[in-house]
Parts: sequence; structure tokens; C-alpha cells
Amino acid sequence: MRLLIIRHGDPDYENDTLTEKGHKEAQLLAQKLGKEKIDYLYSSPLGRAKHTCDYVAKALGKENDIVIKDWLKEFCSPKEITLSSGRKRWIPWDMLPAEWQNEPKMRAENWYEQEFYRAAETDLEYKRVAKGLDELLASHGYVRDGYMYRTKKGNTDTIALFCHFGLETVLLSHLFGISPIPLWHHFCALPTSVTTLFTEERREGEAVFRCCGFGDVGHLYAGGEEPSFAARFCETFDSKERHD
Repeated sequence: MRLLIIRHGDPDYENDTLTEKGHKEAQLLAQKLGKEKIDYLYSSPLGRAKHTCDYVAKALGKENDIVIKDWLKEFCSPKEITLSSGRKRWIPWDMLPAEWQNEPKMRAENWYEQEFYRAAETDLEYKRVAKGLDELLASHGYVRDGYMYRTKKGNTDTIALFCHFGLETVLLSHLFGISPIPLWHHFCALPTSVTTLFTEERREGEAVFRCCGFGDVGHLYAGGEEPSFAARFCETFDSKERHD
């Protein structure tokens, strides 16, 4: 099985859609993916992801085949997080380096058992997303068993998930059995980027997922379109880009 995790185009958050640039990015993505074999399309219910998916679905002739999954929407804590620094955040993947780098628990698999995450019910939201992913994979023949997946008969289907950066790293965290926090803060999936995973089935009936490409935006460079800045922060402290 091939799994494509695709971030939406440059976002217009206020109107829950794409900017003019985001539409161009999605069109270039559709030109690339429209030539590939993609068997199933799943999308976040949020407009910026759905509109990105629409372009690809049209290029594939699968406009009526998009399935919306609520657990693919952007990952946020149900309640406000109060970090040890005193800062309050709704978004668990937007912390300052000093708020997590020197805390070993942040890198551990049970990262969400810390009190400030439990108080914000971040742990419950993480488990809800993990459950949604496992149910989807089970419907395609791969059943979670500990840290791997069992399959009676593997397949070479391609499944595309149209979602969001914070959510994408939660999916990778669950598939790999690691904390999402280093992924949230050391990786950046730019708008319309494509992350590709294949199942590895070296023993009959046993499968794990291996990432063969993270955050590919080759379609943008091929189309002469500079990638969006969304999801990045200031490169240097005196830069004008995002600091908070």
C-alpha cells in the first residue's frame, strides 16, 4: 500500500479556503497527481483541505469519490494549554524551543501524559486521531497490532489523505510509535507538499510503514511557483517573518 499525506495549499484561514497563491499551488499539485494511480481520496472537512483535494479529484476524474473524515481536520487541543512557561496555547504544535527542548518527556512516546496536556485533553484528541487512522487502514486490510499492522493479503492501492501540517505529524507519530513533538518542531511540511509512505511487508502478514519522501514540493518548482512561507517561522531573529 502507498499512503500519500498531502497538506492543503496556501491558506486563507479567515475564510477557510485558499489564497490566490494557494489555488495556483493546488492546480500544480493536480497536474502532478492527476497522472498517477490514486485509488482512494480522503479529506479533512476544513475548506482549505477540501478545495485542494477538489483540484486533484477533478484531474483524476474522481470528483464524486472524495470521502470526508472529521479526524483529518487540523490537530488542536479541545481545551487551552497552559505551558510551564505560563504561555497559553490552543495549538500544541506551536511552542517556543525553550518550552520543550530541555524536557525529556516531550520526546517520549507517552508525551501526552504530562499534566498540562491532560488538563487540555490533548491526549484524548491524539487517541481519537490515532483511532480514526487505524480504522481507515483496517478497512483497507491493515489491522493495527502493537507497533505493526497485520494483513491477510497486502495490496498496492494508493490512498491520499488531504489534511494539515500539525495533523500530518500526528499521523506519522502514530505510524512510527514516536512522540509527535520533535516532528512538529523539527520538520515543516509546506503547502501542497506530499509525504509518501509505503508498507514494508518482509514477513507474510506483517507490515510497517516506511517514509520514502517527506514534504515534496517538486510540482511547485516545476511550475515556477515559489513555495509558500506558511508553517515556517523567522529564519533569523531580526527577520520580519513570524516570531510568535
